[in-house]
Amino acid sequence: MHPYRTHNCAELRLSHAGETVRLSGWVHRKRDHGQLLFVDLRDNFGLTQCVIDISSPLFQKLESARNESVITVTGRVIERTAETTNDRLPTGQIEIGVDELTVQSTADMLPLQVNADEDAGEDIRLRYRYLDLRREKMHEKILLRSRVISSIRRRMIEQNFTEFQTPILTASSPEGARDYLVPSRIHPGKFYALPQAPQMFKQLLMVAGFDRYFQIAPCFRDEDSRADRSPGEFYQLDFEMSFVTQDDVFAAIEPVLHGVFEEFASDRVITPAPFPRIPFDEAMMKYGSDKPDLRNPIEIIDVTEAFRGSGFGIFAKQVDAGAVVRAIPAPGAGGKPRSFFDKLNDWARGNGAAGLGYINFADGEAKGPIAKNLDAERIEQIKAATGVADGDAVFFACDKAGAAAKFAGTVRTKLGDDLDLLEKNCFKFCWIVDFPMFELDEDTGKIEFSHNPFSMPQGGMDALENQDPLTIKAYQYDIVCNGVELSSGAIRNHLPEVMYKAFAIAGYAQEEVEERFSGLLSALKFGAPPHGGSAPGIDRIVMLLADEPNIREIVAFPMNQKAEDLMMHAPAEVPMERLRELHLKLNLPPE
Repeated sequence: MHPYRTHNCAELRLSHAGETVRLSGWVHRKRDHGQLLFVDLRDNFGLTQCVIDISSPLFQKLESARNESVITVTGRVIERTAETTNDRLPTGQIEIGVDELTVQSTADMLPLQVNADEDAGEDIRLRYRYLDLRREKMHEKILLRSRVISSIRRRMIEQNFTEFQTPILTASSPEGARDYLVPSRIHPGKFYALPQAPQMFKQLLMVAGFDRYFQIAPCFRDEDSRADRSPGEFYQLDFEMSFVTQDDVFAAIEPVLHGVFEEFASDRVITPAPFPRIPFDEAMMKYGSDKPDLRNPIEIIDVTEAFRGSGFGIFAKQVDAGAVVRAIPAPGAGGKPRSFFDKLNDWARGNGAAGLGYINFADGEAKGPIAKNLDAERIEQIKAATGVADGDAVFFACDKAGAAAKFAGTVRTKLGDDLDLLEKNCFKFCWIVDFPMFELDEDTGKIEFSHNPFSMPQGGMDALENQDPLTIKAYQYDIVCNGVELSSGAIRNHLPEVMYKAFAIAGYAQEEVEERFSGLLSALKFGAPPHGGSAPGIDRIVMLLADEPNIREIVAFPMNQKAEDLMMHAPAEVPMERLRELHLKLNLPPE
């Protein structure tokens, strides 16, 4: 017999009754019934109940074993009586009568309870993460992550993608966030950077002729923690394809994502492929966001003309000065008490707005401060444009176009939550396409890249030479699910002359471009295929499937919000000898 186990703790069934078996695992829970002691034994696979009589010489030994001690038991598989069967467990029809017992490892007093869902606080959970991961819900989420990655990998290979690994020690990248720098011992004063993304390398693989690349890529960015991104590192499904259009990229990745979500969605409805495509300008107009949550039925409407020259002076003056007015319908809000509107007004002020104007359509009339200052014709114009009816309300955002869109989008999200409008049990996918290539920095008046500087502009060189830069769209796209941006992608600019021109519009001299991006530019000058790709975030995919809003819940060993690893005590000071080896001196800020 194997020294530790003949079966795992989820394997035994009624058909094994009478067999002598051996199990190993953790003491999950004990129940002392006087003459009998019941122990739930747990391993990675599940639970099996073990039982020992008080007359057994092993009784005291098993009784004294603390929860989370590791034990090995040997005994017969016994059929449970009908009244003691546990239908919630796959092993619930049997139990093990303990004849032999070995305590492999004794547990100290526990800083958190493994067999309960009580929250010990994030610091304790992260400091003792190995205990936290034993808890059933956490254990299942980390296993889900592994299964999702395996499914993605299988589906990419089925789509004829080849898996490659790209360097971890590399040069600083233009991704936009801060790099993690690694000092070189043998090159004093020089630094490697951990990759923010494998962007350059995957493009170089296309130039090298490999046609379809992917990897489950670790990415490193020295940025503040967010609910949907760990400080430090994250993982993405990075892929690139040669000789493709934007449509080809969509056709390749949609079956992978749809298939993964279908596999793990637990009966939740998934947007069928092909996923809807929403131009960036339309997304900002209708949803006030380039990552709209399509479970929310509210669509924002432009009602600027209804306020131009109107009696509502606050908006009328702003419209004359170039502002726009966006209307956010609120289905069913017309029947809400005045306190509902007052709370939203306070919320808006708390978010930096002057307030949140509204019209309440209730009891056959239009109510509220705005309605009092608008004539009936204008009110009917707003009502018709927004499609509201009696019992609904409309809220308004008035500002310059960009600010109005952003605030209206925030209001839309707030109303969707407060009014419980979001469609349940579904994953709503869409592509956001036609991002602007350039944008104007209102502070400096300079033209800048709005998204990814290495994207191919729609219209190519002709557009760069003959169009207003602020009207040029790029072959850039994001894939969004339930308001979460899963990835950004693009058809790449593979032509050096087009790249020089695009960067020149953004104020970069040719010499600067060559200095900063010499590796990529050099490769493009030796025959580069048209290519494009994307990089859906693994962490965000698992967050959605696990219905978890916090990324730390689906990562095995995350850092806390301060970018600290409480378990391994990182970051940490290093001895002066190591700093001298690296030719470094500390210049610490004053305490």
